[in-house]
Amino acid sequence: MGWLSPAAVTRQRAWVLLAAAFLLVFGSYGLGVQIVSSQGLYIRASYLPGELPFDPKSLEWEKATPMVLPLSGQIVTRPTLPDPTIKGLTVRSLHNGTELVFLLEWQDPTKNDRLTPGTFRDGAALAFPLGDAPAFFCMGQLDHYLNIWHWKADWQTDIERRKASEAERKAKSAEGEVRRFEVIPRRASSVEDLLGGGFSTLTSKRGQGTIQGNALWEQGRWRVVFKRPMETRDPDNDATFGPGRMQTIAFAVWNGENKERNGQKAIAPWLQLMLDPIPPEAKQG
Repeated sequence: MGWLSPAAVTRQRAWVLLAAAFLLVFGSYGLGVQIVSSQGLYIRASYLPGELPFDPKSLEWEKATPMVLPLSGQIVTRPTLPDPTIKGLTVRSLHNGTELVFLLEWQDPTKNDRLTPGTFRDGAALAFPLGDAPAFFCMGQLDHYLNIWHWKADWQTDIERRKASEAERKAKSAEGEVRRFEVIPRRASSVEDLLGGGFSTLTSKRGQGTIQGNALWEQGRWRVVFKRPMETRDPDNDATFGPGRMQTIAFAVWNGENKERNGQKAIAPWLQLMLDPIPPEAKQG
């Protein structure tokens, strides 16, 4: 997938990324791209008691503060993508003290949810440096691995097709009909939970399914939800979160129609994620 791990960033590359980020921010004004929300240079995970939204179209997402991020091409290592087709990403986040959710939205006129020779899927990913030490803004931090959550459009379609197939099977079994045979991959989630320590060093973690994904493509726009429990039994290999805490986060988006895959992607480098503390009245309740 070609992630730039903080463990692999050299001082020279760090300056290159910093300069690129500087040019991106100031150059984007001429393109009419909203750089950040009025809340400042961090993504806020607002506290919302009760069940968190998992439906991409839920009205509960209106209670989250949106941030619109400009996306740049990955130009540090080959294969590069100097001019990505996806230019902006809207991010929202909520937590209820025990779970954390993200909603990512971006414009994409084509839905690419198949992965075959010569065709490529749409996708999106979140990356978090592992460990308690803060990472440099936009660049990450040396000697740290990444926990990467990679949503894949074809995996989402596999899950939806299997649900529809099982519902059809039950209906036809009740009616005494014979259902046609169809092979559909069984997925624990549409999000793959990964460890990364540099370019081309991704490892799929055991016990997939902790991070759940849900997505909708409608009228040329993707809406993708990521959901994970706040607590983890493996803090050495999982991103850690807590109410009132900050975590470093980065984003990537792939446009399958443009044959984007692996390191060919649009990216938003390191930002800070701020989780709202739990209000005292909520703790008392």
